[in-house]
Order: sequence, then structure tokens, then C-alpha cells
Amino acid sequence: MRATLIFAALIAASLTVSLTGCAGVSADVRASPAATPMEGEHSYALARSPLQDGSPDHTEYETLIRTELGKYGFADVAQQHAHYLLSIAYDTRPAAVGVGSSSDCAQTGCGDSGEASFSLFGGRSYRHSLTLRFFEQTNGREVYKVSAASQDHDADPLHAIPYLVKSALAQFPFADHPDWRVKLRADATGGGPQVVSVKPVQR
Repeated sequence: MRATLIFAALIAASLTVSLTGCAGVSADVRASPAATPMEGEHSYALARSPLQDGSPDHTEYETLIRTELGKYGFADVAQQHAHYLLSIAYDTRPAAVGVGSSSDCAQTGCGDSGEASFSLFGGRSYRHSLTLRFFEQTNGREVYKVSAASQDHDADPLHAIPYLVKSALAQFPFADHPDWRVKLRADATGGGPQVVSVKPVQR
């Protein structure tokens, strides 16, 4: 009888997580350094790896990143004229979560992203991540780094791209605190995701 009650409670918890998870998406953001103004001309050039050239995923990332950075006055220019070089790295991999775990739990480090596992009803979970690094072109010094990560049950990285980009650049540059939680929702009109809240997270 006790085992039955425990199992029923786990079912209820898992269903609650699944339903509440549909209401929006959460992403964890880490910025380093936390409060360094990006001085100098707001121009950049994209630094691509050989594998990124011609990749549909990378093209999608670049398009969205250009749009978001443009809102902060940053312009993508030819490399010889750029003040910064911008490196883009991203990854989608199976993520370990416990029974009834939510994306919030995953973002605070409850699971090891290097291990694959299954939630009770959601199937395999996947962790999506994006890292942007700005380097001064004249000396190669890294002046700003920001990473965003989210977790869901979709192995296709393309659907996560708009949420990761929006999260990583939701408050650019993130200041006064290294760790942030960004909550977003899908645009009912079919546009890109909308930021609901940006809050610091204590580790």
C-alpha cells in the first residue's frame, strides 16, 4: 500500500512538472566578468571554426545573435575593421535528471549533463548550451564571456536556439552578479520568444 502511494505521488509530481513546464522556458546564464563595460567601438567580426562554416545550426545562431546585438548598438563588420572578435560555441547532449526533475533543477546543477537518463514520463532529457566570447582583436584578450543553458525533451537543437540567444543577451552585459535565471515564453503570434523575467541566482 505504501509503495502504491509513493508511486502515485511520483506520478502526480511528474505530471505537475510537465504541465507547468509548458507555460514557459527557463535558462541559466553565467557571465564573466560580471561587471565589465565593453569599452571602445561596438563593432565585431564572427570567428568561425571549419565545422561551423555552412552549418544550418550555426547560420541560425549567427542570424539571431546579429539581431540581438544590434539592439545594443553592436555592428557585424569586416574582420579588418572590427574592434572585437566574437566566438560562438553551442552544444546539445543527453542530460541526467532524476524522477520528477524539472528544467529548473537541471539548470542549478542537479544532474550531470554527461550522463543520459530518463524522467518518469518525459523520456530522455537534453541539455542545450550556448557560449559567446568577445576578444579584443588587437591583443586577443578576452573581455566578456556569457553562457546560457536550458533543458527539455527535444533532441533537435534548432528549436532551442532562439531561447538560448535571447537568454544570453537578455541583459547585455549582465552586471553586478555572475549567475542569472532568465524566464521566457513563446510569442503567441509566432514570433521569437519573449523575456518574462531576468533575476540573479545565488549559488
